[in-house]
Amino acid sequence: MDLLNTLVDKGLRRELPTREEALAVLATSDDELLDVVAAAGKVRRQWFGRRVKLNYLVNLKSGLCPEDCSYCSQRLGSKAEILKYTWLKPEEASQAAAAGVAGGAKRVCLVASGRGPTDRDVDRVGKTIAAIKEQNEGVEVCACLGLLSDGQAERLRDAGADAYNHNLNTSEATYGQITKTHTYADRVDTVQKAHAAGLSACSGLIAGMGESDEDLVDVVYSLRDLDPDSVPVNFLIPFEGTPLAKEWNLTPQRALRILAMVRFVCPDVEVRLAGGREVHLRTMQPLALHLVNSIFLGDYLTSEGQAGQADLDMIADAGFEVEGAGTTTLPAHRADAVEAAAAGGCGSHSGGASLCGSGASSGAADEAGCGSACGGCSGHAPAAQEAAPVGAQAGAGEVRSDLVAVRRRGAGTDLAPNA
Repeated sequence: MDLLNTLVDKGLRRELPTREEALAVLATSDDELLDVVAAAGKVRRQWFGRRVKLNYLVNLKSGLCPEDCSYCSQRLGSKAEILKYTWLKPEEASQAAAAGVAGGAKRVCLVASGRGPTDRDVDRVGKTIAAIKEQNEGVEVCACLGLLSDGQAERLRDAGADAYNHNLNTSEATYGQITKTHTYADRVDTVQKAHAAGLSACSGLIAGMGESDEDLVDVVYSLRDLDPDSVPVNFLIPFEGTPLAKEWNLTPQRALRILAMVRFVCPDVEVRLAGGREVHLRTMQPLALHLVNSIFLGDYLTSEGQAGQADLDMIADAGFEVEGAGTTTLPAHRADAVEAAAAGGCGSHSGGASLCGSGASSGAADEAGCGSACGGCSGHAPAAQEAAPVGAQAGAGEVRSDLVAVRRRGAGTDLAPNA
């Protein structure tokens, strides 16, 4: 298939595909799916081998968010029966993080619902970062606190944060249909603030909200312009009690095509399979490991994920290996750029060309609240509450609320986490 050969060649050279090529990946048929996965897998292996990075979420503050992100169970007006609690104490958060690290996670993502942190919140998170790093030597910490004000990214960096997550979620053209209480430009500004402060930027998307192929390509090209080191791909979980509860638009095949497209556009970036994988990929999750090089371990922000041991077994059975704490995730050219940024030598990474990233000029056409979460508030990937009947499948358009299980363990509870 000429398209796939071209995309592989471009991916191995870190060259940006055309928009038409990216759209063509999404338009491939199910009969061509394994060819698409194999092609994108060559690019993935070129830059990341067969390593899988494990990340672990700690929800520092759950629910009670003033933002109206339609996909989020923690949103203003949400009727989802999720856990609601205010800030965890540093020692509580550190204890939760330790469970993930013990399971093999090398990055802990600290998430808090809300529009953005106050200066007092930043101080609180700084103490939490210190507590986690004191207990877990060498662990990476990513903060995800919503929209940042001037100077807050620098304070988080000085407190020991390694990265900051804030997702674009969807295309600029459709963003106003999803959220009214902040703008797409607000989200871009926060990612740029993180970059400028020398933090490793993490920014991704949510698929399955009713967007078009063009919207998906738009947001991925916008992410390429922003040049994050990590791109989480979330798949919407239509949480009962939210405005998107009936939006079941994905099949496993569609989800894999989306992941392949992201890999081709962002060949040397940590592409992370985030919320919604258990629900939408289901038994085809191992195929996704040929496209992504990073996943979340265990539970998500407000719902339950696949058992941590099941994740580890899946990685081993598929012929991959968990990335060790002493291994650098990013390819050398990107890792060097991150180091230079942290030393103040890289700047904001903003603009059309990647200043410190893939090195290829980006020809792309022209965040707040819990929606910025690393695992995607859309995609608190759950395990099924009850086994589905034999032969039953959740296909596009079919409502399967039985697949959504609210998290009742781990952070904010007295029960042990799933890691």
